[in-house]
Amino acid sequence: MQAAHQTTAALTAASTGDAAGAMRAVVHRRYGTPDVLELGETERPVPGDEDVLVHVHAAAVTIGDHHMVTGKPYLVRLSPYGGLPGPRNKVPGGALAGRVHAVGAKVTGFRAGDEVFGQAMAGAFAEYAVVPAAALVLKPHNLSMEEAATVPWAATALQGLREAGQVTAGQRVLINGASGGVGTWAVQIARALGAEVTAVCSARNAELVRSLGAAEVIDYAKEDFVGGGARFDVMLDLVGNRALSDCLRVLNPKGVYVACGGGGGDWLGPLPRFAGMGLRSLFSSQRLRTFFSDPKQKELLFLKELVEAGKARPVIERSWALSEIAEALRHVGEGHSRGQSVVRVAG
Repeated sequence: MQAAHQTTAALTAASTGDAAGAMRAVVHRRYGTPDVLELGETERPVPGDEDVLVHVHAAAVTIGDHHMVTGKPYLVRLSPYGGLPGPRNKVPGGALAGRVHAVGAKVTGFRAGDEVFGQAMAGAFAEYAVVPAAALVLKPHNLSMEEAATVPWAATALQGLREAGQVTAGQRVLINGASGGVGTWAVQIARALGAEVTAVCSARNAELVRSLGAAEVIDYAKEDFVGGGARFDVMLDLVGNRALSDCLRVLNPKGVYVACGGGGGDWLGPLPRFAGMGLRSLFSSQRLRTFFSDPKQKELLFLKELVEAGKARPVIERSWALSEIAEALRHVGEGHSRGQSVVRVAG
């Protein structure tokens, strides 16, 4: 706790204000624990022809951001979001909400002053961020900026259920890890798609996931979800804490198992599990699928409509100041989040 307070003080002290042509930003110079981050001053980015410069009001703090900051599993350093030997993107953060400050020469769908949300490749933990216009949507009218910043992370749940899982009305869906940042969205999206949802989470989060639409809740500390046998059409696994054979035992003969990260070690992360899925699928009538979330405008528009219709809502565990980014990432990295965390960037 003392180290956390020291980190906050150091980050706050490092901030140098708002000079012309500059902006306040969280700077990521090397991989390591969240304490490697510095809150200082960098040059304001310039949008390309098909980009939008967003004045960031809030940004979601996700497990994906934690992976990018720590560089673990090491495999992420080889991705377009990572970099070798150090981080390619010097300002982390992806999901954001704010106001359009400027648009590129070829952008026609947005104008200065529009309230928007979307997914940047990086740079959301700063006062200004460049976002491709194709990854941006007008903010839902019934959400605050902080709430809207969490919505892009719901695209992971949407893609896992609708595209990889091909969930349809009347199906039975099991969600392992239902109370986390993606899980809380997954429960609501599966319900909106017409499925009956069984949620696996801790007892302290049972009432929360029920309020989101889960018909049944399994407390993993007291009950083994495998015990009931084959009874689900789709399983969305957000944790990866059970053997693949256990997960397949709960699915019907034609069921679909969808893995979304989780599990694995510091080197390859979930990649060995994904490889095992590919091998197992050659000899099974069940379908085993994985995917890498890449929020596009069509998913963001669907989520906006879902939120505005009252069929889904953000679950925010805590809102943090930008100077508390190290603590926020450390909390998310512990893996026991109740919904999502969000950082306040500008008012």
